[in-house]
Amino acid sequence: MGQHETVATTFAASVREAVGASLAEVDAELARRYPGDPGTRQPVHTVYVPADAFAADTVRSWGDQALAALDEHAPDAAAFAAVLGLRDDLAEEVYERVRDKLSREPVEDLRVDFEDGYGPRPDAEEDAAAARAARLLAAAHADGTGTPYAGIRMKCMEAAVRDRGIRTLDIFLTGLMEAGGLPDGLLLTLPKVSYPEQVTAMACLAEEFEKAHGLDAGRVGFEIQIETTQAILGADGRATVARLIDAARGRATSLHYGTFDYSAACGVAAAHQAPDHPVADHAKAVMQVAAAGTGVRLSDGSTNVLPVGPAERVHDAWRLHHRLVRRSLARAYYQGWDMHPAQLPTRYAAVYAFYREGLERAAARLVAYVGRAGGDVMDEPATARALSGYLLRGLDCGALDTEEVARLTGLTRADLDGLAGRVPRK
Repeated sequence: MGQHETVATTFAASVREAVGASLAEVDAELARRYPGDPGTRQPVHTVYVPADAFAADTVRSWGDQALAALDEHAPDAAAFAAVLGLRDDLAEEVYERVRDKLSREPVEDLRVDFEDGYGPRPDAEEDAAAARAARLLAAAHADGTGTPYAGIRMKCMEAAVRDRGIRTLDIFLTGLMEAGGLPDGLLLTLPKVSYPEQVTAMACLAEEFEKAHGLDAGRVGFEIQIETTQAILGADGRATVARLIDAARGRATSLHYGTFDYSAACGVAAAHQAPDHPVADHAKAVMQVAAAGTGVRLSDGSTNVLPVGPAERVHDAWRLHHRLVRRSLARAYYQGWDMHPAQLPTRYAAVYAFYREGLERAAARLVAYVGRAGGDVMDEPATARALSGYLLRGLDCGALDTEEVARLTGLTRADLDGLAGRVPRK
């Protein structure tokens, strides 16, 4: 058939138009509920620091303590690799990158904790701590010493602590405004969510704050912490997470799994409460499906086995933490909690090895896809998005360098963003 020959069809234009009209509401709903990746960097971890322990030097202190742990328990690449089982060809590169990260940017996301890590305090004391957190975070943002992401975890929306949580949130946000405005990278965490109405209440608070200060609608977002069983399965027997996301009215930024509260609610004995317990895997699988395509990101929880004490105990805790982080990464949970400075070396070692060991293979597959060159794997657009996202995450956290990715793929950062669908929203 020649290029300009007419082909036979049956459907009239009016039929196509009628179909389009009938699906217009569905099209709008898909665009609203599933906008895709927000196009921004996701931190590889969140560090929780009790509000009373938070100080101007907290982040630098964590980095220094992490480096001291390396100096004492793994003073060179070979020793670190032997503890964690790193590949010989990656050991030196990973070790040096970890040390550089701990010197340059030891914490990617800092959460000043007014919830379980802080506990009940006299109102005047918590008022002062909330105001101090705002001043310190604003100052760090202004002088360039702050973390890329930072904020607070307030008390939850349950009746017993609701007013206290709202007041702390108000003092903190108002303090930031008085210090110059809400900083980029501001993150707020709402814990112990059980019902969508609690999320809606948080969204209403955000809206009221924006109106009071003349901020753009949607400027204040928040994270939803999944640590109650009701957040996964409602009393009516229906899965709940998607309803929580919807209740946020577009303000939900991520879902954080709470290892210990959730597993305890399921009756798991304390000795077996861990991120890799079957109840944790079930909860996170539900979270993952509910968040897919919405632009709401996932964070795994933490382990409470800390790398402290004699070398043997530190090495055992490092191996456990490294394994859990690697396990999360393989399951597409690209963020988790770190509870102690000595966990930072294994957080970054696991993350860096994950991206560096797959760099050449991912780059080759992406080159073949872009050039339609074939190869032993035939990738589709969805896989190209995943490959590009993989490289972008590696670049964002410092595991990979722009120059080496460009050399291996022939692609710019903008090219990767486009392939990954990572176009920043306006």
